[in-house]
Amino acid sequence: MNRKRELQTFFILLAGFLACFYLPVESPRFQQALGESLRLVRWYAREHVLLCLVPAFFIAGAISVFIRKEAVLKFLGPKAPKPLAYGVASVSGTILAVCSCTVLPLFAGIWRMGAGLGPAVAFLYSGPAINVLAIVLTARVLGLEIGAARAAGAILFSVLAGLLMRLIFRREEAARQEALETPQTEGPPPRPLWQTAVCFGSMTAILVFANWGRPADSAGLWGWIWAYKWRITALSGLLLAGSLAAWYGANKRAVAAATLATATAALLAPGTPEIAFAVGAAGLALVAATGGGELGEWLEASWTFAKQILPLLFLGVLAAGFLLGRPGQEGIIPSTWVERAVGGNGLGATLFASVAGALMYFATLTEVPILQGLLGAGMGKGPALALLLAGPALSLPNMLVLRSVMGTKKTAVYVLLVVVMATIAGLIYGALCG
Repeated sequence: MNRKRELQTFFILLAGFLACFYLPVESPRFQQALGESLRLVRWYAREHVLLCLVPAFFIAGAISVFIRKEAVLKFLGPKAPKPLAYGVASVSGTILAVCSCTVLPLFAGIWRMGAGLGPAVAFLYSGPAINVLAIVLTARVLGLEIGAARAAGAILFSVLAGLLMRLIFRREEAARQEALETPQTEGPPPRPLWQTAVCFGSMTAILVFANWGRPADSAGLWGWIWAYKWRITALSGLLLAGSLAAWYGANKRAVAAATLATATAALLAPGTPEIAFAVGAAGLALVAATGGGELGEWLEASWTFAKQILPLLFLGVLAAGFLLGRPGQEGIIPSTWVERAVGGNGLGATLFASVAGALMYFATLTEVPILQGLLGAGMGKGPALALLLAGPALSLPNMLVLRSVMGTKKTAVYVLLVVVMATIAGLIYGALCG
């Protein structure tokens, strides 16, 4: 018998028992925090799983099946030229403009295909942080000054975080890449590059436009996209269906049945486009399941990502809701504590804002109205920028999933880097503009 291990098990069980024994179920704040936790996870399930994560799982599965490892190594591998690798990673994240959780399946996909740690981390940060619409909304609501600072900081951080992660873990990364390297695949690729680009472009368009946020001003290009977002999503779905039937060997009858079912759902429930979206996603799974070969592998890979990521995300959202509540609502931690802690531009306030932002879950664009309220309650400009740079890129659910993808040590270092960089940027900005 391993006495040390048994003692550890005993103390864990004892701690769990005492926590249950003294559970403050009669406390109004505990009941409110528990309710906020459940409300947040319900909101997350309704607003993000179907529209954000399901397309992301399909894209991640497609990366691991339809894209050759040599292509990933060429553009994002450790031997790729740094300007190319980090440029591709940051630009890809900018185009996607997803939240800290939706980017995870995509990050896991390119990471497992052999992308270098540095470019992969640059992509991981840039996806949720370099969101053009969110940056513009920040400038309009909170001021041009902080909007420009957020844009510059996010672009710099995506590259800096990747370079530092690569430097810190250079030995482990070298060993990993040596294990991943395989001889070049013989023969031509299964299809021309432009056909692969059309398929991935249509899936990316579905992810982007289905989640297009309402702009502050309905006029202009972004307002027009918002008004026609579901039509653009539908056209992207038709393009995806056509590419699968024409170039990927999909069963044409299954494609036609899935398309007809999706169109019927859209006609029967025109005011609830999410129903048609759900039918389309189910139809896509059916097309992949009946296609065999690459398509079957695609569905299997997508399901593998879903099994790994979804439970951890829901667990993290529950914990985040219990601790901090939803926007405008309190969890177990009183909002007055947060407001007092982020007042002024000192080190303590800026560091607290970075850490709190890293733990909170921000859906795309929600960080702006939250910060508007905190600034009105006395939050300093330095802590505000720190929260903007750490919050959208990290969250408690994000950390739990990252740990399962790249390990505890790399996840801890990445989180620490983001928090420290956000704190330093907040301190500089607070000193100059506070």
